[in-house]
Amino acid sequence: MDNWWVNALWSVTPTVLIGLLFAVVLRFILRADRNERRIYREMEAKERERLGLPARDDS
Repeated sequence: MDNWWVNALWSVTPTVLIGLLFAVVLRFILRADRNERRIYREMEAKERERLGLPARDDS
């Protein structure tokens, strides 16, 4: 019975590791996108202020 559990663990391990790697990469991508959008909004707000345009309403 011990051999069965070891085989089961070895069978599941690659799937779990790939899943964790995928989750980490996806988190980094989403965080980078969120930061890029925030920086772009700040830059756009500064330019609108500099040009005297009304603030953009993103509602």
